[in-house]
Amino acid sequence: MSKKTKTSKKTERQKETSAKDKKKSGKQSGKGAWRMMDRASTIAAALVARKLTATSWRVATGKQPPSNAKHPDVSNREAVTWAIVAGALVELTKVMIRRGAANYWVKSTGKLPPGVKPLKTPQGVAAQKARLANEKPADPPVEVSAGRRSRKTRKA
Repeated sequence: MSKKTKTSKKTERQKETSAKDKKKSGKQSGKGAWRMMDRASTIAAALVARKLTATSWRVATGKQPPSNAKHPDVSNREAVTWAIVAGALVELTKVMIRRGAANYWVKSTGKLPPGVKPLKTPQGVAAQKARLANEKPADPPVEVSAGRRSRKTRKA
């Protein structure tokens, strides 16, 4: 082999490799940024939820929230109520903050965050049903007896 063919093959490989790298980076562009935003929003939601639950408990009952629901001095009713209120507020806060992060992502990039699939809207489902209704369905097979044998054929 001559030097020209070796160098031309190397440059071709380098071009192919760089093209593959561009495709990979194009598919995953923003994936790391979204992960960071998602994790940061989860941590922020946990911190906000903790303050929110304690404040709402103080406003509703006038007492400090139970620090240990297993303690014998805390009544069953109070422990269960705290668990329900705290759980609901924590999840509500988490959902709202993470939705806010996703909305910010969409406004900033114009695309859904990586890993989030588009919803099937009623309009999309209706359009799909209309397409299926317009397609001519295949005729079902019909049994036709021919003497002793029977074989399946389609309508003509």
